[in-house]
Amino acid sequence: MTGVETQTLQLQTRGFNDVIDVTPEIQRLLQKSKISEGNVLVFVPGSTAGLTTIEYEGGLIQDIKDFFQDWIPMEARYHHNERWHDGNGYAHLRAAMLKPSLQIPFLQKKLLLGTWQQIILIDFDNRPRRRELIIQFSGVVQADENSQ
Repeated sequence: MTGVETQTLQLQTRGFNDVIDVTPEIQRLLQKSKISEGNVLVFVPGSTAGLTTIEYEGGLIQDIKDFFQDWIPMEARYHHNERWHDGNGYAHLRAAMLKPSLQIPFLQKKLLLGTWQQIILIDFDNRPRRRELIIQFSGVVQADENSQ
């Protein structure tokens, strides 16, 4: 039998390229799920944060922050800032390049990530934010031992 389960994960971020490893929390939610094999969709609502996978270590975290600053600088001129005066035009562009969702397969309630691969959220906004991730598991529902 197949099924879908949707859960949420609440996070407090610091903004300004805050990089958060959400892998342990997603794995914890998967362990509580009735679905044992399938895919998990991780989605961040909003237009100033994004999701990806990296090796979550200090050097690479700084490298990704430096990369986005070099590629899409915070202090550049953005039409969005001129229109809305909120100073986060860069955050919208960075998030658009990263994307708001990821899909990861799992088997026997274990995420099928590489050894050095973690799921991260990057909050690009120019202020701390309360973020909610939508986590949707879909796949094979674990057989109930009592139903056999």
